Amino acid sequence: MRNQISVRGLDAETDRHLRELARRLGISRNRAAVMLLRKGAGLREDNAGPEVVGDALDSFFGSWSPDEEARLLESIRELGQVDPELWR
Repeated sequence: MRNQISVRGLDAETDRHLRELARRLGISRNRAAVMLLRKGAGLREDNAGPEVVGDALDSFFGSWSPDEEARLLESIRELGQVDPELWR
């Protein structure tokens, strides 16, 4: 038998995010809660790859035009260069 706990006092915002995570991953709310507890405790799922929790950056996906992307990449191109003097 696995250990069980009850979570009391779950606020509406946390519950909403937990439900959304479960829906997005196609898992139960309990499984989502266990996943988040393990992640919060610094543990990983045995067979899990990288887990993404949250959607703060979702609005940026696909929002740049090819021209905007090219301008960004050009503006940071210099950051990828190595100064040989620093590697002696």
